Amino acid sequence: MRRQARRPVTPTEPSTGAEDPAPSPPERRSPPPIARTALATVAGLTVVVLLAVAGRYGYHRDELYYLFAGRHLAWGYDDQPPLLPALARLTDSLSGGSLTALRLPTAGVVGLTVLLVGLLTREMGGDRRAQLLAAITWATTGVTLVSGHLLSTTPYDILCWTMIAWLVVRWLRTRHDRLLLALGPVLGIGLQAKSLPLLFVAALAVAVLVSGPRELLRRPALWVAAAIAVALWAPNLWWQATHGWPQLEMSEVIRADTDGPLGVLASQFLIMGPPLAVIWIAGLWRLLRTADARPYRFLGWAYLIVLGLTLATGGREYYPAGAYPALFAAGAIATVGWLARGDRARRVALAGGLVVNAVANVAIALPIYPVRVMPHTPQAMINYDAGETIGWPELVATVADVHRSLPAAEQATAVILTSNYGEAGAIDKYGRPLGLPTPYSGHLNFWRWGPPADSTTGPVIAVGERVGRQLAPHCGSATVVVARHDNGYGVENEEQGESIWLCRGLDRPWSQLWPELRHLG
Repeated sequence: MRRQARRPVTPTEPSTGAEDPAPSPPERRSPPPIARTALATVAGLTVVVLLAVAGRYGYHRDELYYLFAGRHLAWGYDDQPPLLPALARLTDSLSGGSLTALRLPTAGVVGLTVLLVGLLTREMGGDRRAQLLAAITWATTGVTLVSGHLLSTTPYDILCWTMIAWLVVRWLRTRHDRLLLALGPVLGIGLQAKSLPLLFVAALAVAVLVSGPRELLRRPALWVAAAIAVALWAPNLWWQATHGWPQLEMSEVIRADTDGPLGVLASQFLIMGPPLAVIWIAGLWRLLRTADARPYRFLGWAYLIVLGLTLATGGREYYPAGAYPALFAAGAIATVGWLARGDRARRVALAGGLVVNAVANVAIALPIYPVRVMPHTPQAMINYDAGETIGWPELVATVADVHRSLPAAEQATAVILTSNYGEAGAIDKYGRPLGLPTPYSGHLNFWRWGPPADSTTGPVIAVGERVGRQLAPHCGSATVVVARHDNGYGVENEEQGESIWLCRGLDRPWSQLWPELRHLG
């Protein structure tokens, strides 16, 4: 009797284990329809929510740094490539100094990433329901909302990783080599925002060697794309090489500042949102273990390699974030299959988990509280970045009070030296109407922008204990704490309680003292 041929498993059907037939090559499959309206709605709502709160509280310390760096455009900086300072200068100039406008490009980048997560799900075989689920889960992760609220390098980095994953998976289905050529500008521009895409590209290369498709590495278009990416990255690479590779020095500072491998590993659940762990873990399992996801197995291996390298090298907890969209895409497909096999209780449980996750992450990530209430909320305890957007005008006012207390002759020659770039950026942003001179700092690129002129004899208003103690041995008269900053809201951020020191009679000119004041951390 002739044996009836088994029906191939379709991309949206759950695998049943070892008895499943080998899946047909993805390029022979027709992808499901795109959930155009649903994806556009989720992405649009995400952008609207981010922009609705973009003007609340104030600038983040990094944003103040970007604004100052934007007036010193270069092909690189000690801690980053050139894209965000240039973007800060452009948006600030066009908008006349609007905080919402400064954050507008980031909101757009987040919205585009939400769309791409849905499209990546579709390329992996997910139907409209799976595409919608993947987009919703990504839009409501902690890392999306925290970083997407600010002008931050992280959303641009994640967009680059997600676009690389989508292009490779789409190439796997279509074998159109123009998709591989597009990897060149995507990676090259991404490297102008952050260097982390190199980590993903390296992990993908190893993952493809381990699990395929090895044909990818034999395509000439891929190597042309690599040449394009290197050409676009070259100016920043040249800047780093001619300035002593400061980003390598920064990696040592970052390693000393992390919570260790266990802390970074635990943080993966927090930055994604604990309720969503069931989805991305299901996605990782599906990529690594099920037959119908075998063509995309390299994405699961790439995530594990990225996570392993982050733990081994002492990277920050958000470094693997760009590898999660593929896990959410695969996890959404698995979850839709799980829902189809169950009753209404499963759908209710999933909906409840999504709502709890979204509400909790909004409450932790976004500036939705009155400023005076915020210190008493979970946001203040969990989200460090939220506190860093409060109190900058008050700090500058404290420094201005010290400056005004000086005799008129000393005000004309006074120097303001800060402990970090956030303080220097804040004084530059808010200090001119208060009569403050241009600030200086030994922190990161502020040090490269040079010391005060040797003819500027002081006194020195030193903002922060770090710089106060650095200057103390070089002061002719006793260095004293003349004020302490209080933001007035009870927000325990890095500047709360910061001491303001006064130093007179430096024993050396600034040009000789300046090399000793440089610091990266």
